[in-house]
Amino acid sequence: MSGLLLLGLSVLFLALRVNLILILIFVAGYSYYVWGGGELEYFAADLWSAMDRELVLAVPLFILVGSVMSRGSIAARLVAVMVALTRPIPGGLAVAAILSCAVFSAISGASIVTMLAIGTILYPAMLENGYTKSFSIGALAAGGTLGIVIPPSIPMIIYGIITESPIADLFKAGIGPGLLLTGVFSLYAVFVNRRMAISRLSLAELRGALVHGLPALLMPVILLGGIYSGYFSPTESAAVALLYALLIESVLLRELRFRDYFDITVDAAKMVGTLFPLIAIAASINLLITEHRIPHHIVEFMAQHIESQTSFLLLTNLLLLVMGCFMDTLSAITVAAPLLKPIAEAYGVNSTHLGIIMILNLEIGILTPPLGLNLIVAMTAFREKFSTVCWAALPFVVLMLICLLVITFQPWVAMYLVG
Repeated sequence: MSGLLLLGLSVLFLALRVNLILILIFVAGYSYYVWGGGELEYFAADLWSAMDRELVLAVPLFILVGSVMSRGSIAARLVAVMVALTRPIPGGLAVAAILSCAVFSAISGASIVTMLAIGTILYPAMLENGYTKSFSIGALAAGGTLGIVIPPSIPMIIYGIITESPIADLFKAGIGPGLLLTGVFSLYAVFVNRRMAISRLSLAELRGALVHGLPALLMPVILLGGIYSGYFSPTESAAVALLYALLIESVLLRELRFRDYFDITVDAAKMVGTLFPLIAIAASINLLITEHRIPHHIVEFMAQHIESQTSFLLLTNLLLLVMGCFMDTLSAITVAAPLLKPIAEAYGVNSTHLGIIMILNLEIGILTPPLGLNLIVAMTAFREKFSTVCWAALPFVVLMLICLLVITFQPWVAMYLVG
């Protein structure tokens, strides 16, 4: 009864367009009061515990990286290369947006920063060139999710640590799904915008874009090389990326001056101030769910009623899709990975394959309400209603579900490079 009341009130508040942070605070407070023994002070303690993690440090650093590259010219030069390459393709600018997100994912390792850095440049350009607002928002929000699939990916590293799976294998296994999603998004962009005008490929433009874009194109090489070689951790890679961006923009290209960094820092602080309360509240709800062992009971039920590998994979996908709607990616991996791995191995599912399936499901969760982080960020960045952003992302969610089924039941897509 209490759960139905909470659900009804949440739907009512959404219909009345109550601020999302206020709704989440209400949901968390109600949950702690009803199921947490009435000890509301635990809510405040859990908010702190949720944010007291080293990996959280990477968020403001990567947001700063995105702000520096957006205000400077690194992101713009990267986009220019992709735009020059895709001019002869119908919907070329949309394809350029998706390809830029894919390349930028190897720089940021995070979906939010990818969407912000590329979206800041290409969202106005797409609107000016006749792309619909709905398609533009959906393409950029979906392209941003590639940040957790294309290595280096922080969720992959967390999964590898928790399940003792080789992180190098997870990185290799992420390449195939990342390319598949990039290709499917690009084909969809071409299909939707097939009637748009195209232009001829200009070799002079492409050559100039490659020369000017070399610093941007080298950035993924430096980050991936440093992580693969063990010189720095994913969290440290955020600081390395920021230092590289500062040196390129301020020293080499001289696009930014000292006074520009005040506005950059203020903009990043505003975004962090918007995101951190949402992340903290969502993570605190997750702590309450974990304390009551709800995911554990669900997995136990699955273990008692599953009869085949196919049934296990279908139910696992369903479970992870639901978890992705209500939990942040890292928390969901922390809770579900150690519980699902032994069951998966009992049904002959490789641990690395399970990790990719889990990350793909949670990638979809980033684009699904009520706690889809990319939806919330897109709502803020593009200044649109939450419902508008949700509908814009829907076609891409369908495409991602199709890719998920392919990768689930055709493991070679992910495991080919792993061997």
